[in-house]
Parts: sequence; structure tokens; C-alpha cells
Amino acid sequence: MQTSSLRPLSVLGTRLEVQHIQPEVPSSGPTLVFLHEGLGSVALWRDWPARLCAQLGLPGLVYSRQGYGQSDATPDVRGPSRTDNSQRHGRLLPDYMHREALEVLPALLQALGIERPLLVGHSDGGTIALLHASQHPVAGCIVMAPHVMVEDISVQAITTARQAYEHGPLRQRLAPFHADVDCAFWQWNEVWLSDAFRTFDIRPELHTITAPLLAIQGEDDPYGTMAQIDDIAGAVPQAQLLKLPACGHSPHRDQPAAVEQAVRTWMSEL
Repeated sequence: MQTSSLRPLSVLGTRLEVQHIQPEVPSSGPTLVFLHEGLGSVALWRDWPARLCAQLGLPGLVYSRQGYGQSDATPDVRGPSRTDNSQRHGRLLPDYMHREALEVLPALLQALGIERPLLVGHSDGGTIALLHASQHPVAGCIVMAPHVMVEDISVQAITTARQAYEHGPLRQRLAPFHADVDCAFWQWNEVWLSDAFRTFDIRPELHTITAPLLAIQGEDDPYGTMAQIDDIAGAVPQAQLLKLPACGHSPHRDQPAAVEQAVRTWMSEL
């Protein structure tokens, strides 16, 4: 029987919520490392990581970034960005996904003895996966609705999300999934709507990705267009693309069967 366990882990002085998934039959294959979206957490993945691990017969690792889920909150999340006693305080900076990909994730993987993971990233998590794969060895990279640059459609959707959080039901819907829901929301929303973030663009960094890559985008995604994964394909010749009709920003929730079939086919060709 596949098993799943939750336990915290201190990484770079921050306590992170970590879920381990073990297959029924131990495998010598890579560990799937799931990287959540901008408002995500371990709990918001629901049962999809466990289901995918079971289908592939591979172990999995799911964690909540600082400020999300049951991980440590970011102190003074709407205050000035600074570092106190080696700990991050205040607003996220425009390079927050680089920091996660190139500092936090390597430290987490090292602490758990995971080498050459297979990264599975959604939205911000997809961007983090791409950045990590551009500088570190990975077995492969699956990205769903990643952001490689900032589009007007993204800013419009995130502005709408702010309105829904302040005046609509979004805060209430998110609250069960985060120990500090205001921290989770504002650290994401404020950096994305900052003037400094409008020039965020990782396309020049994608050319160094040598691992197998599967990029998935929904045709009805309000947070990004097909340009996101088309530009990945332009920089990474081995990338395979999956463009899904009747699919929004969360392909694994909107079209789970199509995503899981594509992942199984892609894995069989590795």
C-alpha cells in the first residue's frame, strides 16, 4: 500500500511543511518533487501528487514554501523587504522565484538526500522548476501553466484576485489551506502587482536546460497565454508541449486524465 506522511523540516532556518509519498513497491526511479502555485500549499494539491506517484510507481515529495500552508509565515509580510538574523522579512522581491529555485530547493533536496529529482511544477512552481533545471541536474521537468515572462493578462487576473480577496469570497476559500492566509495571499499578490516585477523574464535562462521537459498550458487560462510554453519550446529544443482545450490555470484539476496520460507517455519515452 502506498503511504504518505507529513512532517516539518527546517531548511535555511525556516520550518517547512513536507509531505513524503512512498510507493507500494520501492522503486529505483527518481523522486517526483511537487512545486505549488502562487497561492498553493501541500493541502491545495489535494490527492493529485499521491495519485500520480501511484500511477508511475515513484516516490514523491510535496512541500509548502515559506508563508504557505503550515510552513513558517513570513514576518511583516507587507513591510519593507529585509533580512534579519539570516531570515527573510517583509515583501517578496522580484527575484523570489530565483531564490526558491537556486537556494531553498537545493538545500531542501540536499537535506533529504534527493539527487536528480523529477520536478513537477504548477504556475509559480513551474517557473521555479524551470529555473532549478537551468542550473542543477534533474531527471526531468514537468511544468503546468508556468510563467516565463509577465503578460498583461496575468496582471489583470491578479488584480481581479485582489478584489476577490478584499471584497469577495477568496479569503474564506483559501483560509482552510494556510495557517496564515493573509501572509500567503499578500506575499504573492503584492510582488506580482509591483512595478518592479513587470520586467520579470526568465527566457534567456531557459537555454541551459538539458533535461527532458514537458510543458502544459490550458487554452482558457486567465493567467497566461500559449506564448508562455511556445517561448519555452523556442529555447529548449527537446521540450514537448501539451495544449489543452476546455482547461484553465490548473490542468491537473481541469483535465486530470489528459495530463496524467501525457505524463505517462512522456515518462515512457525518457
